Amino acid sequence: MNKNALIRRFLIVLFWLGLWQLISLAVHNSILLVGPFDMIKALFSQAATADFWKSIAFSFGKISLGFLGAFISAILLAGLAYRVHFLEELLAPFMTLVTSIPVASFVILALIWIGSGMLSVFCSFLVVFPVIYVNTLAGLRSTDRQLLEMASVFDMPAWKRIHYIYRPAVFPYLVSSCKIALGMSWKSGIAAEVIGVPDYSIGERLYMSKIYLDTANLFAWTFVIIIISALFERFFLMLLKRAVGRGC
Repeated sequence: MNKNALIRRFLIVLFWLGLWQLISLAVHNSILLVGPFDMIKALFSQAATADFWKSIAFSFGKISLGFLGAFISAILLAGLAYRVHFLEELLAPFMTLVTSIPVASFVILALIWIGSGMLSVFCSFLVVFPVIYVNTLAGLRSTDRQLLEMASVFDMPAWKRIHYIYRPAVFPYLVSSCKIALGMSWKSGIAAEVIGVPDYSIGERLYMSKIYLDTANLFAWTFVIIIISALFERFFLMLLKRAVGRGC
């Protein structure tokens, strides 16, 4: 990114922050809306406590576990479904069901089944799984048939087919699905925590902010979620491109 683009982006951010501050001054009600300075003040106040970092570590660990579990299992199951058509047909109703049910519905059911401790893991897994599965399956189907026929003629080993033929075909679909699924995992995971209110979670902090009408802390925690989600997305996609995308 060149210097002019950076300056333009900085000015755009500054414009929206300024507009936000002006609106908060016009509203003049800290319960309805706080400005960016109040949010930053609340953020620094929270960051000085050990519970702040404990909550971040708890939620990050649970949501990341749910995402990674869904990512690995969806790829493996999509590979099996690609080879065994009956398995794809068998899983189709489940995928439709999972993508159709509102998050709040299975959060409440999961709360009854497994309790609040693993709720964010379960919900992030369930939201991410169909996205990765469907896109991986689509990527496998997009594989060049002529290349596969050539591989069969020359009796290419399975691992070479995966590495040189299937991997380049699946990779763009995988990156695209991860960009969607990473954000969805955090949205669903935090929503699950707000409903289940597990101890030392970001969801609990959001819930307590609502109870005490502490809008500044509500904005501060929301900002933290956005930053962590964005950093996790960049870090994971970077690892994915280095591990899978090399040579694609």
